[in-house]
Amino acid sequence: MILVTGGTGLVGAHLLLYLVENEVAIRAIYRNCISIEKTKSLFLLHNKDHLFSKIEWIEADIVDIPSLEKVFKNIDYVYHCAGFISFDPKDENSLRKTNIEGTANIVNFCIDYKVKKLCHVSSIAALGDIAQNETVVSETSEWNPEVYHSDYAISKYGAELEVWRGFQEGLEVVIVNPGVILGSTIFDTGSGAIFAKVKKGLPFYTKGQTGYVCVNDVVKAMTLLMQSAISGERFALVAEHFTYEKIIKIIAEKTGSKPPKFYAKPWLTDIVWRIDWLLTTFLGKKRILSKYAASTLHSNDSYSNEKIKNPEISGLNFEFQSIDSAIETIVSFDKK
Repeated sequence: MILVTGGTGLVGAHLLLYLVENEVAIRAIYRNCISIEKTKSLFLLHNKDHLFSKIEWIEADIVDIPSLEKVFKNIDYVYHCAGFISFDPKDENSLRKTNIEGTANIVNFCIDYKVKKLCHVSSIAALGDIAQNETVVSETSEWNPEVYHSDYAISKYGAELEVWRGFQEGLEVVIVNPGVILGSTIFDTGSGAIFAKVKKGLPFYTKGQTGYVCVNDVVKAMTLLMQSAISGERFALVAEHFTYEKIIKIIAEKTGSKPPKFYAKPWLTDIVWRIDWLLTTFLGKKRILSKYAASTLHSNDSYSNEKIKNPEISGLNFEFQSIDSAIETIVSFDKK
């Protein structure tokens, strides 16, 4: 039997849809009934709602050890998709507890219950930093503790350390490091939030760039790696790189929304994050733009996808879906 954590999130829900279609026995955990509805909506969107009942749902939390006791019985393989995403400095403790402590709990249970293999969903944020002789970040780039990293990046890096600890203790593991994951707008976080903002009419754009990947490619890579003999390896999952200007304009074109007209220069985003800090500090509003997030809007990050694509290394001969077609598919389902 397969266990999926984070089955109510973007990656986990799409993974459940794929696994159920392939008639695999699945168990998934949830924290509240409301969160399950998003996953159920995804099945309905794909006309697969009749398969939803085949998932065995158990109420549990990855940071609540007693609740995990019954979850791991008779489990052979684990997909650890659960995680907390935030770039608000106030969420530092929650990020560390969920992403690091929660992953440590999953690893410990995998070892105790003799799970055959664990797949951990990390992030490109946990990859290393570009050295002086490098032009792109890859799986072999070293993490530089002297470089500033967001609390989210630190928490995902710490989670990976827990997975590597499990590997040293005999657990077979694979890690995937996706870029910005594009998927169904049913999920209102991550890329879903981007689509929502563009459709409302996003007036500003920046010229920084990052890597993007379709959620279906993330699921495909995860399942292929779990079925393979590969263990103790991590794989960056990035299909293409786009500037924020270009990705926003592509989404605007596909959704029939107004494209952004104004370039937000670095000095402008610097002012905005400071105003946002003041509003948060004195009015208690949730952060919209942190100092780190503002800087990433102008950074030009590049990530290598050669490891997953090279059949001599991965043995998979993996090909990514184009981001343009991925966005078109997302928009067509959104209209549906």
